[in-house]
Amino acid sequence: MASHRKSKSDGSSAVPNALGIDIFQLLPSPPPNSKSFITISSSSGAAGTVPAVLNDMQENTTLNAQYEEKVRPCIDLIDSLRSLGVEKDLALPAIAVIGDQSSGKSSVLEALSGVSLPRGAGIVTRCPLVLKLKKVKVGKPWEGRLLYKDNEVKLGSTAEVEEEIRRAQDIIAGKGEGISEEMINLEIKSSEVPDLTLIDLPGIARVAVGNQPKDIGEQIKRMIRKQIDKQETISLVVVPCNVDIATTEALKMAKEVDPSGERTLGILTKPDLVDEGTEVKIVAVMRNLVIPLKKGYMIVKCRGQKDINANQTLAEAIKKEKAFFEDHLHFRPLLNAKKATVSFLAERLTRELVDHICKSLPHLENQIEEKLQTTVRELKKYGEAVPRSDKEKLTFLIEKIQRFNDNLSEVSRAEEPVEAEESRLFTKIRKEFQKWKQQLDQKATRLEEHLRDEVEEYSRMYRGKELPGFINYKTFEVIVKQNIDDMEEPAVHVLKIITDLIRADVNMIATNHFKAFPNLLRVTKVYIEDLRGQAEKTSEEMMRWQFKMEKIVYSQDSLYSYQLATSKQRGVSPFYTYTNADIKEMAHHVHAYFKIASDRLANQIPLILQYHMVQQYISNVQTSVLELIGEREDTNVEQLLRENGEIAQERHALQCSMERLRKAQQHLAKWFMCEAWAPTPGLSGRWIWVTGLF
Repeated sequence: MASHRKSKSDGSSAVPNALGIDIFQLLPSPPPNSKSFITISSSSGAAGTVPAVLNDMQENTTLNAQYEEKVRPCIDLIDSLRSLGVEKDLALPAIAVIGDQSSGKSSVLEALSGVSLPRGAGIVTRCPLVLKLKKVKVGKPWEGRLLYKDNEVKLGSTAEVEEEIRRAQDIIAGKGEGISEEMINLEIKSSEVPDLTLIDLPGIARVAVGNQPKDIGEQIKRMIRKQIDKQETISLVVVPCNVDIATTEALKMAKEVDPSGERTLGILTKPDLVDEGTEVKIVAVMRNLVIPLKKGYMIVKCRGQKDINANQTLAEAIKKEKAFFEDHLHFRPLLNAKKATVSFLAERLTRELVDHICKSLPHLENQIEEKLQTTVRELKKYGEAVPRSDKEKLTFLIEKIQRFNDNLSEVSRAEEPVEAEESRLFTKIRKEFQKWKQQLDQKATRLEEHLRDEVEEYSRMYRGKELPGFINYKTFEVIVKQNIDDMEEPAVHVLKIITDLIRADVNMIATNHFKAFPNLLRVTKVYIEDLRGQAEKTSEEMMRWQFKMEKIVYSQDSLYSYQLATSKQRGVSPFYTYTNADIKEMAHHVHAYFKIASDRLANQIPLILQYHMVQQYISNVQTSVLELIGEREDTNVEQLLRENGEIAQERHALQCSMERLRKAQQHLAKWFMCEAWAPTPGLSGRWIWVTGLF
């Protein structure tokens, strides 16, 4: 192994870990006046600083052990969040392994994990497999367990892994060749594995075969895209050397979601199958000259089916792989550059995952907080679940109805709370009242336009001995009544509009309060509709009575005299400039009286509607709903509070989400406290506090 320190021109040191790789970069510079922080170099070679206290370390193994203590907690933190199910709420940092069928994906995972995974023709990975590898001290026994659904299977040896995974896939996806998005977790503890967590996804099938669903290819692509589309996911794309890399579906999908290749690492397999003379093409790919990826490429040679049939062990395969690259003229430089063999791949993946986790933690912390707040707000909309005892249920029902009635009272007072872009009910009603007043004003204008023709018609037919300028009262009365009568149906139309507004608002309030309880909502809406019909009928009757009264031409003498004087002071309309004295005089009287009548209607119709359609109607609804509680003998509280199954499920899902997120917050808080990490003002790096380790 190389020496434990690499000298830098600036006097700093980069410290390799137990696997021989540089510790990942976490921060640009240490805080002032601190000897307890270190800056650690990245794979890019950026120099860091190490306090003088590190110079007192005499043994490389001590630093390696401390490094392992920092690496494993990073991975364990994300694994613990994944075990909580936090991925149902938001994305977690991950490495997803994808590849076309027969790309050698399973062989790579076998080499990394040291266990045999399902192999064979067709689709062998039918569920996403979360492979959690944990390196333990030499001498500790191998441990393994498989978790899926509510099952936990303890594995006694590596020989049991393949069969148990197949059994789990049959339980989840059914026997056959279908797939499922439900994950299987395989946890392995061994001294022979790297600290690493990977998500293995099904190989991409181009054509359905046998009993596979016809759209199996699209199903797999949707599953893969759902995973790799997340910014928190690094795509590990496995591509065999003996195919044209540009034609592989896996790399094509990775480029679609990550065009710059910042989240993609290519893995070339089967280098022993490369045709002689074409090795330079593979080297060009490895040098990032063909399809560039920011993270570049690695190349490995794993066991083939022939090796498995010959009972070649994984340990023997690792030795043969190293010998293959050492003896290969074209690929030897790749080994020297640490871009070849499973061993260097394991180191690279551990570094990539931990670095990725560290960069994601500030965002993850904020995402969990934001998601928790959103979940709490959503849960509040669903209210509390129904209690168990009969007494508590009755109290619960009373409280639900009381809150509903309180909300209606706020509407009646025009004080109900509304969202930012919404309007109160009375605000909407007031606009309709304003439109009603505009209709009356427009009617007055039209009256002036047509009055000349009407007066001339009546004069021609009914004028007696009176001289010009003496108006005929009968003519005046007929004209006034006719024009008032013209406004009756428009007033009824206003009633219909306002009724619809009130119906929609009250129904919405009922739905918001009782949507979780279909029976209670149905009974409430029956009351709402029945009472609305009664209120609308009463309102229409009162309005029509008002118009009948308006046909009794009457006004207080003082009011009429004032309006007549005002009309004459205003002068005659241009319409009457060239007409006789009859029309001019009639115009003043009709205009004066219609002004009085229209003012009465402009106020009286809204008053009728407010009283009957708002105050009385809402009061009657409140009384009727309250009677549900009073009629104890006829009321089945259990039936009224029978909850909608979907809403109960949604509330339960939100409660579970809230619980997961709160536990995730606790995990993060404990982790930051135990590991003594604190965020820098920006998101470009993080401090790692190693006080207590030295």
